[in-house]
Amino acid sequence: VEDPMGDSSVATPAKSEIVTVILARNEAPTVGDAVTGAAVHSARVVVMDGHSSDETIDISRRAGADVYTDPGAGKGAAIRASLDLVDEPVVVFMDADGSHDPDDIPRLVDPIAAGTADLCVGSRFTGGSEELSITFGQLIRTIGNIAMNVAINERWGVELTDTLNGFRAGRRAALKSVGLRANIHTIEQEMVMKMLLSGYRVVNVPTHEYPRRFGDSHIKIWRQWPRFAGNVAAHLVRRTKPIAGR
Repeated sequence: VEDPMGDSSVATPAKSEIVTVILARNEAPTVGDAVTGAAVHSARVVVMDGHSSDETIDISRRAGADVYTDPGAGKGAAIRASLDLVDEPVVVFMDADGSHDPDDIPRLVDPIAAGTADLCVGSRFTGGSEELSITFGQLIRTIGNIAMNVAINERWGVELTDTLNGFRAGRRAALKSVGLRANIHTIEQEMVMKMLLSGYRVVNVPTHEYPRRFGDSHIKIWRQWPRFAGNVAAHLVRRTKPIAGR
């Protein structure tokens, strides 16, 4: 299969082992395309609905997704709940707003299928992203992302370029084993750091990111950035506990 970044050597993972979990709240204009796009590369698509007041649920079901209502505490709570609702060994997480390209899913899953990673996060900084040229708010988010990446890389001796991107794939068993606790978007960095703390392998691959097609982002940057910074600081001082047998 041809890689979305132009590398035809990327292996095709076993589709039967992949479930794509789409996080959605009031994304009726775009969620149908997200579901049908993800279904091409997944055995099953699950939509975790954040108590939408529009037609997100009906459109998701018509597109072929299994739909569940999330606990209502935020994106992190929805992600944690989804891990108890699926049983496929590889879980892909993506957003419903049209910012992620479902055709990048094989690229995310390939390091896991090849046995070289346990968590693979899409990198907006190395893969055709429009993230760096949109708004002042996104510029602030990008600067903060890079600063925290530097701290994480220094702490664990890795070379990650993006730890905040919600577009990612991981081994379900590993994700459940590390004790994720965050209820909001900070789960994305918590996931990276707890996987590293447990001795799991975390990598980046280039992925596209586009401006959301409709509406506004649910992330309130000025309100949540202190939580992101505090989350990183708390994990940096924890002692690494390698997984058994590694």
